[in-house]
Amino acid sequence: MPHLENVVLCRESQVSTLQSLFGERHHFSFPSIFIYGHTASGKTYVTQTLLKTLELPHVFVNCVECFTLRLLLEQILNKLNHLSSSEDGCSTEITCETFNDFVRLFKQVTAAENLKDQTVYIVLDKAEYLRDMEANLLPGFLRLQELADRNVTVLFLSEIVWEKFRPNTGCFEPFVLYFPDYSIGNLQKILSHDHPPEYSADFYAAYINILLGVFYTVCRDLKELRHLAVLNFPKYCEPVVKGEASERDTRKLWRNIEPHLKKAMQTVYLREISSSQWEKLQKDDTDPGQLKGLSAHTHVELPYYSKFILIAAYLASYNPARTDKRFFLKTSNHLLGPKPFPLDRLLAILYSIVDSRVAPTANIFSQITSLVTLQLLTLVGHDDQLDGPKYKCTVSLDFIRAIARTVNFDIIKYLYDFL
Repeated sequence: MPHLENVVLCRESQVSTLQSLFGERHHFSFPSIFIYGHTASGKTYVTQTLLKTLELPHVFVNCVECFTLRLLLEQILNKLNHLSSSEDGCSTEITCETFNDFVRLFKQVTAAENLKDQTVYIVLDKAEYLRDMEANLLPGFLRLQELADRNVTVLFLSEIVWEKFRPNTGCFEPFVLYFPDYSIGNLQKILSHDHPPEYSADFYAAYINILLGVFYTVCRDLKELRHLAVLNFPKYCEPVVKGEASERDTRKLWRNIEPHLKKAMQTVYLREISSSQWEKLQKDDTDPGQLKGLSAHTHVELPYYSKFILIAAYLASYNPARTDKRFFLKTSNHLLGPKPFPLDRLLAILYSIVDSRVAPTANIFSQITSLVTLQLLTLVGHDDQLDGPKYKCTVSLDFIRAIARTVNFDIIKYLYDFL
């Protein structure tokens, strides 16, 4: 399919495999497909693009947003109901509290005329969060085709391997498909494909080659590299715009962009300044420290409890668990780097350092997820079925002190070994 090959680059093998599994619309597909790979390896994009291009009936659900069983099941059913009743324009909202109800309602929804003769696809992104829900949920989705007696395929998208999912009681094994990291050649091809129409493809490809030469050793994330490419390209082509160099004068273009790429190295992953601030920095040729971003530590815009969560995460990262009861022994743990800690330890420290009583509500868990999204915390993963998620705190001591000052928290008494 030429059109699909032009849209999805460097994933020909995975696209071919998925197309073979899907087969014809009226064929029964594989009951469940487990797709895994690191962040920004194309799992979600390829799956969504393939389903949309082939115009297959599907629903896409993010398990981070649907963090309870009821939210997840109702989201799937209501999206399917919207597909089956699209001609009517609107339909009533479906409520569902258990997986047994879900199977019954799913059979009713998929009995619609436009769904009963073709495969329905349910895509569960961030599927690792299913492990924190009811024990029957994951086995149920794996056998949904059998339980509902319908032509349905469930696709699980995750960053961790299937062995970390497999329930101890045994379950139906999905088809496992791996998305490897993009090679430097793949990144070169994908990023070069985004070249602005006013410049030649060769000129933009030369710029991407320079960009990857600087950042590839420290950053393999396609999303971050794409952001950096867009952000720094105006500075690269500045001599061409001013008429001081031609598109083929790569040496002069490199000398012009080199100092600015070195500055950009300071903001890889953690974007300490906004795009507009970065453009101002490039235009004025000022030092990054003069701009009031996160690195300036003068103003940190985080929700109230997020600040305490970040402080608790820092304490859990840099102090051994055995010292929690006696305010942390004087050691050199800061020099060894942050260590992973389980969610229950983070919450225990949080409840200890917050003055008021804090209930473990969805609001607290959503703020933890937001800190992971901002990459102030790193989700390390699950050691096994019992441990739950583990995290690391990725910010510096100075950053934590700045956060503590905004909530009048005396962090010094908890950090004897850093004084």
